[in-house]
Amino acid sequence: MRSLLLFGDSNTHGTMPLPDLGAAGRFGRDERWPGRLRKLLPDWEVIEEGHPGRTTVHDDPVEGAHRNGLTVLPALLESHRPLDVVAVMLGTNDLKERFSVNAADIALSLERLVRVILGSGAGPGQGAPGVLLICPPPIVEVGCLAQMFAGGAAKSQGLAAELRKAAARVGVPFLDAGEVVTVSPIDGIHYDAEANPALAEAVAAAIRAHFP
Repeated sequence: MRSLLLFGDSNTHGTMPLPDLGAAGRFGRDERWPGRLRKLLPDWEVIEEGHPGRTTVHDDPVEGAHRNGLTVLPALLESHRPLDVVAVMLGTNDLKERFSVNAADIALSLERLVRVILGSGAGPGQGAPGVLLICPPPIVEVGCLAQMFAGGAAKSQGLAAELRKAAARVGVPFLDAGEVVTVSPIDGIHYDAEANPALAEAVAAAIRAHFP
């Protein structure tokens, strides 16, 4: 059985749309898209590694340095090896106003993460795992997270184009999740229940196509 690590943030974790900042709902194991993906790929071990608030390469001065994806990635690769494929879906939290980065910066940060994976020796036979780079859908500045992500919606509109170029530079397949799902109108960041099966289907199709 091959192994697939899903390296992401709250939308991989299964966080429900937040009606207020104190909410902490999570979709059930079989409801969230990684759980649905597991059923669509019965020949794969699907490993969920979604951390709410995870950034690409930034220590978060408000929510904690432990949310830096670059910092934790090497340990995760080692703890789960050998890994056949790592699917990376990050970048949304980089859109928070506190980080002051644009779509091109986010793409370069994700490119750095991909290069870490490819050079990790965490694949079978100490080779390179395959990588699927997934662009999260554009965000909307609404609800309780609007101020936190002020200015992020406009930046997010250009993220898919920049990530597509980054994927081409490092030679890995690319999936634009924004073509199949949208964010919830409740908080503009997280996914409603209906998005989970759609995203699972899209990721499953990408895995089958690129890693047969």
